[in-house]
Amino acid sequence: MFTRLLAALTLAVLLVSPGFAQKKTTTKTVPTSTYFPPKHTWERKTPADLGLNAVRIQEAIAFARANEAKAPRNMELSHYQSFGKEPFGAGIGPFAERGEPTGLIVYKGYLVAEWGEPLRTDMTHSVTKSFLSTVVGLAVERGLIGSVHDTVAPYVPPIEVYGQPVMRPAEELGQPQLLRLFATPHNRTITWDHLLRQTSDWEGTLWGKPDWADRPSAQASEWLTRPRNKPGSVYEYNDVRVNALALAATSVWRKPLPDVVKTHIMEPIGASNTWRWTGYRNAWIVLDGHPVQSVSGGGHWGGGLFINAFDLARFGLLTLHRGRWQDRQLLAETWVAQALTPTTAQPTVGYMNWFLNTDKKYLPSAPLSAFAHIGNGTNMVYVDPDHELVMVVRWIENKALDAMVKNVLEAFPQK
Repeated sequence: MFTRLLAALTLAVLLVSPGFAQKKTTTKTVPTSTYFPPKHTWERKTPADLGLNAVRIQEAIAFARANEAKAPRNMELSHYQSFGKEPFGAGIGPFAERGEPTGLIVYKGYLVAEWGEPLRTDMTHSVTKSFLSTVVGLAVERGLIGSVHDTVAPYVPPIEVYGQPVMRPAEELGQPQLLRLFATPHNRTITWDHLLRQTSDWEGTLWGKPDWADRPSAQASEWLTRPRNKPGSVYEYNDVRVNALALAATSVWRKPLPDVVKTHIMEPIGASNTWRWTGYRNAWIVLDGHPVQSVSGGGHWGGGLFINAFDLARFGLLTLHRGRWQDRQLLAETWVAQALTPTTAQPTVGYMNWFLNTDKKYLPSAPLSAFAHIGNGTNMVYVDPDHELVMVVRWIENKALDAMVKNVLEAFPQK
């Protein structure tokens, strides 16, 4: 009797202890003034309704249009004028013609301005990486990954590439038949955190693209011979390594990553059904007896997330509220805090592709707390907690980003 009573009292203490409760809590009380757009609709208010200067907002829109990206609107042509010049630079995923300069301004959750073609589903390039890091965060929260500081190798088994010939030619006798992403001595030391922060220096070839061929060093003699940097010590933007993370995450989830994003993020935030997350045409694996595409982390060589501006704004609003949507904590607040923690090797970047405003180096006109999800094009999802502001700006010159932010912030009452 005493033993049963002691067990009951112990359980009661655990249930009310802060550590235990915090681990299990997934909802929060939301202020009644917080607005989240329902699915299929978004309440509009004029800038004046919310105390903003309407003239300044229109000037900002005119600025965005006047600073349209100079790269061709045909994304395939744009690729071959830029990344396509790299070694092994051929496109292997889908490209699409992009639309007009486009954008949305969301203040306190309400839509106060829009321009261009916000319903158009366009490539979003490396903004895709923010969705990829989110998928990893969801895996950590659900215990599929114990810690971001775990090495990745134990989580990823040998992988069979789909579509291999039934009969292997004689010259391939004895050659490896399975992908082993983390088999080298260097790769075995890489953690999830290193991959998320793009400081892994992962070595290898994936989907026909060697790591050294993506934004290669000017010293061609070093491409195959340079010593590896210790993971965590050097930041390098490299899509081959991002795609290795995507394949590792696919192995952990045992399902296509678009399914994960759809179920746990896009449906709860009321996103449309028009977005698509694609990979390369040769990036198919056999998973539990099924062919599964391992998606890419951006539009380098084609593919990545194709999405409209409204859906991007919903994702931006989710990150503004630190992973919370209405009364649901879709993404752990602790994960968002980690994503917003500067990388030692590159202080203006957290997890991919959360660009930070550390020391106001990235966006001098924005508050220190502002951050942005950035992709080539340029595609920007600007998030500004100080001003309760989310802004989507698509197809603008990269050098015009800070001036665009400055123009919009000038519409706010000056303190």
